[in-house]
Amino acid sequence: MDMSYRYQQQPEVHGPEKNMKENTFSEHDSLELIAQMICQSKKNMRVGSGNILLYYGYPALLISVAVYLLVHLTGKPIWSALWFLMFVPVIGIRVSKEKSEACVVTHMDKAINSIWSICGQLFFLTVIGITIFGYFTGCCNFTLMLPLSLLYAGIGIAITGIITDFKLMVYTPLIAFVAAIYMLVSMVSNTVVADWWNLLFGVSFFVMMVIPGHLLNHKINT
Repeated sequence: MDMSYRYQQQPEVHGPEKNMKENTFSEHDSLELIAQMICQSKKNMRVGSGNILLYYGYPALLISVAVYLLVHLTGKPIWSALWFLMFVPVIGIRVSKEKSEACVVTHMDKAINSIWSICGQLFFLTVIGITIFGYFTGCCNFTLMLPLSLLYAGIGIAITGIITDFKLMVYTPLIAFVAAIYMLVSMVSNTVVADWWNLLFGVSFFVMMVIPGHLLNHKINT
Protein backbone atom coordinates (compact mmCIF):
# COMPACT_ATOMS: atom_id res chain seq x y z
CA MET A 1 0.00 0.00 0.00
CA ASP A 2 1.47 3.32 -1.08
CA MET A 3 2.44 5.50 1.88
CA SER A 4 2.15 8.72 -0.15
CA TYR A 5 -0.97 10.76 -0.89
CA ARG A 6 -1.72 12.75 -4.01
CA TYR A 7 -3.55 16.01 -3.64
CA GLN A 8 -5.34 17.71 -6.50
CA GLN A 9 -6.22 21.35 -6.48
CA GLN A 10 -9.89 21.77 -5.70
CA PRO A 11 -12.08 24.84 -5.67
CA GLU A 12 -11.97 26.54 -2.32
CA VAL A 13 -14.97 25.73 -0.19
CA HIS A 14 -16.15 27.73 2.81
CA GLY A 15 -18.61 27.20 5.64
CA PRO A 16 -20.23 23.95 6.82
CA GLU A 17 -19.54 22.17 3.53
CA LYS A 18 -15.79 22.70 4.01
CA ASN A 19 -15.87 21.32 7.54
CA MET A 20 -17.86 18.27 6.43
CA LYS A 21 -15.34 17.45 3.69
CA GLU A 22 -12.41 17.89 6.05
CA ASN A 23 -14.01 15.57 8.62
CA THR A 24 -14.74 12.93 5.97
CA PHE A 25 -11.17 12.98 4.67
CA SER A 26 -9.75 12.91 8.17
CA GLU A 27 -11.71 9.78 9.15
CA HIS A 28 -10.71 7.95 5.96
CA ASP A 29 -7.12 9.07 6.30
CA SER A 30 -6.95 7.88 9.92
CA LEU A 31 -8.30 4.42 9.12
CA GLU A 32 -5.94 4.00 6.18
CA LEU A 33 -2.98 5.25 8.19
CA ILE A 34 -3.71 2.82 11.04
CA ALA A 35 -3.93 -0.08 8.57
CA GLN A 36 -0.62 0.94 6.99
CA MET A 37 1.08 1.24 10.38
CA ILE A 38 -0.10 -2.23 11.43
CA CYS A 39 1.11 -3.74 8.15
CA GLN A 40 4.45 -1.93 8.37
CA SER A 41 4.95 -2.97 12.00
CA LYS A 42 4.44 -6.63 11.07
CA LYS A 43 7.01 -6.31 8.28
CA ASN A 44 9.48 -4.55 10.56
CA MET A 45 9.40 -7.50 12.96
CA ARG A 46 11.23 -9.51 10.32
CA VAL A 47 14.99 -9.91 10.62
CA GLY A 48 16.86 -11.16 7.56
CA SER A 49 15.18 -14.34 6.32
CA GLY A 50 13.66 -15.10 9.70
CA ASN A 51 11.68 -13.37 12.38
CA ILE A 52 12.48 -11.85 15.75
CA LEU A 53 10.21 -14.41 17.39
CA LEU A 54 12.21 -17.24 15.82
CA TYR A 55 15.49 -15.77 17.06
CA TYR A 56 14.29 -16.36 20.62
CA GLY A 57 11.97 -19.33 20.15
CA TYR A 58 14.38 -21.81 18.60
CA PRO A 59 17.31 -21.10 20.99
CA ALA A 60 14.94 -21.50 23.95
CA LEU A 61 13.79 -24.86 22.62
CA LEU A 62 17.33 -26.13 21.98
CA ILE A 63 18.66 -24.89 25.33
CA SER A 64 15.73 -26.47 27.17
CA VAL A 65 16.53 -29.90 25.72
CA ALA A 66 20.28 -29.50 26.42
CA VAL A 67 19.74 -28.37 30.02
CA TYR A 68 17.25 -31.14 30.71
CA LEU A 69 19.56 -33.87 29.39
CA LEU A 70 22.67 -32.54 31.15
CA VAL A 71 20.95 -32.01 34.51
CA HIS A 72 19.06 -35.29 34.31
CA LEU A 73 22.08 -37.38 33.32
CA THR A 74 24.68 -35.75 35.58
CA GLY A 75 22.45 -34.75 38.49
CA LYS A 76 24.21 -31.36 38.64
CA PRO A 77 21.89 -28.31 38.56
CA ILE A 78 24.86 -26.14 37.59
CA TRP A 79 24.05 -26.93 33.94
CA SER A 80 21.00 -24.68 34.30
CA ALA A 81 23.46 -21.80 33.87
CA LEU A 82 23.25 -22.51 30.13
CA TRP A 83 19.99 -20.53 30.17
CA PHE A 84 22.11 -17.37 30.23
CA LEU A 85 22.77 -18.11 26.55
CA MET A 86 19.30 -16.67 25.92
CA PHE A 87 20.95 -13.24 25.99
CA VAL A 88 22.98 -14.17 22.87
CA PRO A 89 20.10 -13.72 20.34
CA VAL A 90 20.06 -10.00 21.17
CA ILE A 91 23.45 -9.69 19.48
CA GLY A 92 22.26 -11.62 16.42
CA ILE A 93 19.18 -9.43 16.08
CA ARG A 94 21.20 -6.22 16.23
CA VAL A 95 23.69 -7.47 13.62
CA SER A 96 20.87 -8.59 11.31
CA LYS A 97 19.10 -5.25 11.65
CA GLU A 98 22.27 -3.38 10.72
CA LYS A 99 22.66 -5.49 7.57
CA SER A 100 19.03 -5.26 6.54
CA GLU A 101 17.64 -2.40 4.48
CA ALA A 102 16.32 0.65 6.26
CA CYS A 103 12.58 0.57 6.81
CA VAL A 104 9.88 2.97 7.86
CA VAL A 105 9.61 3.18 11.65
CA THR A 106 6.06 3.78 12.86
CA HIS A 107 4.71 4.80 16.25
CA MET A 108 3.60 1.18 16.70
CA ASP A 109 7.20 0.05 16.17
CA LYS A 110 8.32 2.46 18.87
CA ALA A 111 5.62 1.14 21.20
CA ILE A 112 6.66 -2.48 20.55
CA ASN A 113 10.34 -1.63 21.08
CA SER A 114 9.46 0.10 24.36
CA ILE A 115 7.50 -2.94 25.55
CA TRP A 116 10.37 -5.34 24.85
CA SER A 117 12.86 -2.91 26.32
CA ILE A 118 10.88 -3.04 29.58
CA CYS A 119 10.72 -6.85 29.39
CA GLY A 120 14.47 -6.99 28.85
CA GLN A 121 15.04 -4.79 31.86
CA LEU A 122 12.81 -7.08 33.93
CA PHE A 123 14.93 -10.08 32.89
CA PHE A 124 18.13 -8.26 33.83
CA LEU A 125 16.80 -6.87 37.13
CA THR A 126 15.47 -10.31 38.11
CA VAL A 127 18.90 -11.86 37.64
CA ILE A 128 20.50 -9.07 39.65
CA GLY A 129 17.85 -9.34 42.37
CA ILE A 130 18.21 -13.11 42.72
CA THR A 131 21.99 -12.74 42.90
CA ILE A 132 21.86 -10.03 45.59
CA PHE A 133 19.27 -11.82 47.73
CA GLY A 134 21.15 -15.07 47.27
CA TYR A 135 24.32 -13.45 48.52
CA PHE A 136 22.67 -12.38 51.77
CA THR A 137 20.65 -15.56 52.28
CA GLY A 138 23.38 -17.95 51.13
CA CYS A 139 21.26 -19.53 48.40
CA CYS A 140 20.74 -18.26 44.84
CA ASN A 141 17.55 -19.84 43.50
CA PHE A 142 17.87 -19.15 39.78
CA THR A 143 15.10 -21.69 39.17
CA LEU A 144 12.75 -18.75 39.70
CA MET A 145 13.91 -17.47 36.32
CA LEU A 146 11.93 -20.21 34.56
CA PRO A 147 8.41 -19.13 35.63
CA LEU A 148 9.26 -15.42 35.76
CA SER A 149 10.77 -15.49 32.26
CA LEU A 150 7.63 -17.19 30.96
CA LEU A 151 5.51 -14.45 32.48
CA TYR A 152 7.69 -11.61 31.14
CA ALA A 153 7.92 -13.08 27.62
CA GLY A 154 4.23 -14.03 27.57
CA ILE A 155 3.14 -10.51 28.47
CA GLY A 156 5.43 -9.04 25.82
CA ILE A 157 4.14 -11.41 23.13
CA ALA A 158 0.48 -10.80 24.03
CA ILE A 159 0.82 -7.00 23.96
CA THR A 160 2.75 -7.18 20.68
CA GLY A 161 -0.06 -9.29 19.22
CA ILE A 162 -2.63 -6.70 20.31
CA ILE A 163 -0.67 -3.81 18.78
CA THR A 164 -0.04 -5.61 15.47
CA ASP A 165 -3.56 -7.06 15.39
CA PHE A 166 -2.17 -10.61 15.14
CA LYS A 167 -4.59 -12.54 17.33
CA LEU A 168 -2.54 -15.75 17.43
CA MET A 169 0.14 -13.92 19.39
CA VAL A 170 -2.50 -12.82 21.88
CA TYR A 171 -3.63 -16.36 22.74
CA THR A 172 -0.50 -18.53 22.41
CA PRO A 173 1.12 -17.00 25.55
CA LEU A 174 -1.66 -18.65 27.59
CA ILE A 175 0.42 -21.84 27.72
CA ALA A 176 3.31 -19.82 29.19
CA PHE A 177 1.04 -18.29 31.84
CA VAL A 178 -0.36 -21.69 32.83
CA ALA A 179 3.13 -23.24 32.97
CA ALA A 180 4.49 -20.32 35.01
CA ILE A 181 1.65 -20.47 37.55
CA TYR A 182 2.10 -24.23 37.86
CA MET A 183 5.83 -23.82 38.54
CA LEU A 184 5.33 -21.06 41.11
CA VAL A 185 2.59 -22.95 42.97
CA SER A 186 4.71 -26.11 43.02
CA MET A 187 7.74 -24.24 44.32
CA VAL A 188 5.75 -22.57 47.10
CA SER A 189 3.71 -25.59 48.19
CA ASN A 190 6.11 -28.48 47.65
CA THR A 191 9.44 -26.74 47.01
CA VAL A 192 9.84 -29.27 44.20
CA VAL A 193 11.83 -28.37 41.07
CA ALA A 194 11.62 -31.07 38.43
CA ASP A 195 14.15 -31.48 35.62
CA TRP A 196 11.39 -31.68 33.01
CA TRP A 197 10.38 -28.10 33.78
CA ASN A 198 13.14 -27.13 31.36
CA LEU A 199 11.31 -29.02 28.62
CA LEU A 200 8.04 -27.32 29.61
CA PHE A 201 9.78 -23.98 29.27
CA GLY A 202 11.04 -24.88 25.79
CA VAL A 203 7.63 -26.11 24.64
CA SER A 204 6.03 -22.89 25.91
CA PHE A 205 8.46 -20.77 23.88
CA PHE A 206 7.89 -22.98 20.84
CA VAL A 207 4.13 -22.46 21.00
CA MET A 208 4.12 -18.73 21.72
CA MET A 209 7.11 -17.72 19.53
CA VAL A 210 8.11 -20.26 16.89
CA ILE A 211 4.61 -21.08 15.60
CA PRO A 212 3.45 -17.42 15.40
CA GLY A 213 6.83 -16.46 13.92
CA HIS A 214 6.50 -18.84 10.97
CA LEU A 215 2.85 -17.92 10.41
CA LEU A 216 3.71 -14.22 10.51
CA ASN A 217 6.45 -14.69 7.90
CA HIS A 218 4.08 -16.71 5.71
CA LYS A 219 1.38 -14.06 6.04
CA ILE A 220 3.78 -11.28 5.01
CA ASN A 221 5.16 -13.24 2.03
CA THR A 222 1.72 -14.08 0.63
